Amino acid sequence: MGAGATLAAAAILALAIGLFAFYGPGPAARRGPSTDLILRSGGGLSQIAANLKQGGVIGSGTLFVLAAKLTGADRRLKAGEYLFPSHASMAQVLGQIRDGRVVRHFVTIPEGVTSEMVMQILSREDFLTGVAPSPPEGAVLPETYEAQRGEDRAAVLQRMMDARDTLLAQLWTHRRDGLPYRTPEEAVTLASIVEKETAQPDERPRIAAVFVNRLKTGMRLESDPTVIYGLTGGKPLGHGLRVSELASQTPYNTYQVAGLPPTPIGNPGRASLAAALDPPQTTELFFVADGTGGHVFASTMADHLQNVAHWRAVEAAAVHACPPASPGGAPARTC
Repeated sequence: MGAGATLAAAAILALAIGLFAFYGPGPAARRGPSTDLILRSGGGLSQIAANLKQGGVIGSGTLFVLAAKLTGADRRLKAGEYLFPSHASMAQVLGQIRDGRVVRHFVTIPEGVTSEMVMQILSREDFLTGVAPSPPEGAVLPETYEAQRGEDRAAVLQRMMDARDTLLAQLWTHRRDGLPYRTPEEAVTLASIVEKETAQPDERPRIAAVFVNRLKTGMRLESDPTVIYGLTGGKPLGHGLRVSELASQTPYNTYQVAGLPPTPIGNPGRASLAAALDPPQTTELFFVADGTGGHVFASTMADHLQNVAHWRAVEAAAVHACPPASPGGAPARTC
């Protein structure tokens, strides 16, 4: 075999080895079914290759750099957190980084939770770092937020607060005329009460209108959730409100104190904020549970008392519908 043929055969063999190294199975993950790796912004191609090699994701940093340059991917590699499957080929790894298929983390803040609960949610997310200061009640917009591994909790919290401020500014600018609020924060306080009074989105504007009407006529709000907040800081009581608790002397007891409580009683969501700033114009001043998860509304005390009597009859019927306990002491079914 001549020298030329030998060189050609060697070149073909090298090409075959290179293609197999690029498209063939990569290294096994060192722990579990995949490798979690963070590629920092501004690292450059050589640094990315070194990180991948050090993390056990690829077998050759040199081949990775060469492949990235030959394919043009070197100009489109994206920083972030990546999860590389065990035995992923170098082609798959390169494509994943080129396309920016990063790991996505989310933090969800449910509507109506207190700021203390917001801090508990943030502290449980172990992909975040640092310690955030506790926000004022009502300062966070409950939603789902995307965050990156290693991001500071204070930065994530600030995004939540900025989102609330932006939404509140928009709603305040377009608020209904004649509302009994001196500041946007007072609207947030009422929205937090609306949030706690009903779980049905379509009822929020109507309940907001009831409270607005009460404020405008000088009636007390008489909201059970405000009483509970004054007693527990928003934690569940574990029982129905007692007469003694309704008489409790706290700034949040709207049965005892006229007007709005001193702060919100939770973090209201978009719908409750919108309801508080653009409620329908009604004459309704009362509402009571209807036994189906919603409420029935009334404009006069006489109608309200009839609605209350109906609700009490529903409650009594539910109690009587429960069978007596079995001889062992356990109820025959859940009531």
